[in-house]
Amino acid sequence: QVQVVESGGGLVQPGKSLRLSCAASGNGVSIAAVDWFRQAPGKQRELVARITRVGNTNYADSVKGRFTISRDNGKNTVYLQMNNLKPEDTAVYKCHVRAMWTQNEYWGRGTQVTVSS
Repeated sequence: QVQVVESGGGLVQPGKSLRLSCAASGNGVSIAAVDWFRQAPGKQRELVARITRVGNTNYADSVKGRFTISRDNGKNTVYLQMNNLKPEDTAVYKCHVRAMWTQNEYWGRGTQVTVSS
């Protein structure tokens, strides 16, 4: 019922910034929470940041102080502002949406973030 599309990834040098976008669309579906996950080759999927329907946020320790998750309810879009990027941040970043009531989950296809000099 919900279509999730990420954008904003790319190749950047260490210390630079990127802003990822997660656009969620679907009529008649209320969203309980939106997460950003990342997964690098050979590593487990990691929860990077979460924002709930009421605006509560959580971050992985590895990104606290550097990443900020936010939302634009009018655009049905969640953003992940990524500052002071490090090579260790290199991964495929995927948006995960959880619906209210049904608790159905929806995933985007992901966007590649590569941090390298």
